[in-house]
Amino acid sequence: MTEHGYSAADITVLTMADAARRRPGMYFGVGPGDPSLATRVLCTVVGHAFHPATKVAASHAAHVVADITADLAFAVTDDQADLPTGQGMPRLGYEKSLLTPDRWSSAAAAAVSTRTSVEVWRDGRGFRQTLVGLRPVEPPRAFSAPTGAGTRVEYVLDPDFFGTASITTALADLDIHGPDCRDAVGLGEVVVRDHRTQGGPAEYRYT
Repeated sequence: MTEHGYSAADITVLTMADAARRRPGMYFGVGPGDPSLATRVLCTVVGHAFHPATKVAASHAAHVVADITADLAFAVTDDQADLPTGQGMPRLGYEKSLLTPDRWSSAAAAAVSTRTSVEVWRDGRGFRQTLVGLRPVEPPRAFSAPTGAGTRVEYVLDPDFFGTASITTALADLDIHGPDCRDAVGLGEVVVRDHRTQGGPAEYRYT
């Protein structure tokens, strides 16, 4: 029997964008062709905003708003920001974007989107950036920031990637916590607004 010797040539290193598109189940829990994939992307981004990296905020402390604007389009806004205090440019993450590893779920969602808009602000300083996939189309640009701190990421999911999948209309049954959440109810809240309904958005609240 001839043994195969492995070398660096046998190893394929995937970028975040490649990994999310080739193996979406690693990030969103379901694979390509699953009709719930678009909904799982929404839940993953919202759930991570509500259960962020410990250096961003405590679990269940953030106030998160998700706005669903189309079957494959949504935005998520929270009151936390990776943007440091002081002057200068913000810390950059994947592909030199505003999506840092502390926002890995947002980066994975951007990877399966045709267009993503990111805004981050704190202490009167704000930066915004547009991405195609996970690649920025320009460096972060300063803008006149609102008060407080926050992050808003708006996604247009790739219809070629998602096929017939769309974000569910059964929003009252969304699981924004996931199987690993063991925390007691905190001070934060998640609001999901579905703008696809006639007569104004339908609103759902979770804690």
